[in-house]
Amino acid sequence: MRKKPLIPLVAILVIAVLAGFFVFPRGFGANIRPWRLGLDLVGGAHLTYEVDMTNVLDADRDSVLAGLRDVIERRVNLFGVSEPQVYSAKSGTSHRLIVELAGIQNVSEAIKEIGETPFLVFAEVNEGISTSTPVEEAFTQSELTGRYIVGASLIFDQVTGVPQISLVFNDDGARIFEQLTEKNIGKQIAVFLDGALVTAPVVQEKITGGRAQITGQFSLNEARDIVSRFNAGALPAPIGLISQQTVGATLGSDSLQKTLFAGAVGTLIIMLFMVLYYRALGLAAVLALLIYIPITLLVFKGVGVTMTLSGIAGIILSIGMAVDANILIFERTKEEVKKGMNRTLALEEGFKRAWLSIRDSNISTIITSIILYYFTTGFIKGFGLALLIGVLMSMFSAITVTRTILRVFSKN
Repeated sequence: MRKKPLIPLVAILVIAVLAGFFVFPRGFGANIRPWRLGLDLVGGAHLTYEVDMTNVLDADRDSVLAGLRDVIERRVNLFGVSEPQVYSAKSGTSHRLIVELAGIQNVSEAIKEIGETPFLVFAEVNEGISTSTPVEEAFTQSELTGRYIVGASLIFDQVTGVPQISLVFNDDGARIFEQLTEKNIGKQIAVFLDGALVTAPVVQEKITGGRAQITGQFSLNEARDIVSRFNAGALPAPIGLISQQTVGATLGSDSLQKTLFAGAVGTLIIMLFMVLYYRALGLAAVLALLIYIPITLLVFKGVGVTMTLSGIAGIILSIGMAVDANILIFERTKEEVKKGMNRTLALEEGFKRAWLSIRDSNISTIITSIILYYFTTGFIKGFGLALLIGVLMSMFSAITVTRTILRVFSKN
């Protein structure tokens, strides 16, 4: 039994060493795949937007917020912001979007780009209006907005050569546009872009196919800019910036150093306890823990998880859970030794009997982590993801790594 597990153990050790060099900030993995650090570690901008839901039905508000998140993520990605964190929040009756841009240098440019994403609406003319009525009050916003746009292109009038904007709607948008034009044959349909009237043509016939054209007094550059912004995503509802906070990189670096120091001290204390209390078994647990840490960090870095302080907290918590599984195994092993079983068989029996408890406790933690990830936002979501990965890796460490080590070095 001592020779067979030797090759797997050597393979695990080699992987752990290579993982350590890969995840080390100055190791060979720094250029291949650098760490993605969150706002709280590298600084950046924390922006809060209020969403105007005045013309959005209650049933559609969740989908509108989801659309806003997608659009803003695409917008900020266009100018190189890595892993923007965009999530919604509610304060009373106010709907808000929180945008965290880690590592961004030009905050004002980011605000400009997000704020300038076009908000497009189609509106129907109000019956019985007077000529003195303000243009904004002469029309009522319809259901058709920029949220249904899937693409835009620049075209030119074949007669005048004036630039125009061609829009393509998704299936829902095509259906709404068809119904809207059928309903308003012989009437005007106005197009408002960012609250300004662009055009108000008279509908001659029902339009099918999900395509529309916006004609207005655009310069060529203006038309190109609008097209590019529509292709990046038109906002499904207006937003307004209500607060802006800048997080300095120095503060993030200081927080990271303190967190890593606290995690290192806590891990060393755990290792010391295991060695003092369990002796040889404790040494095996310590070695397994030293293998667990770089391999777990390799998984985080490999899949591109954005590391935040809450994520580091989740990893540190999972270290304790990895040791907890070893404690269950060792206690069961000690009980079997007291019954007169030889050490090798006692270890195997200890793993077998402790597995049910380890499985049940980890499953409950996995379920909790999944709930935190899918039903929360911000740093809590990051904590849930880190804890989930850490728990899965801790099960591998306790059951596979520790068992392999003990099988190699155990004596009958």
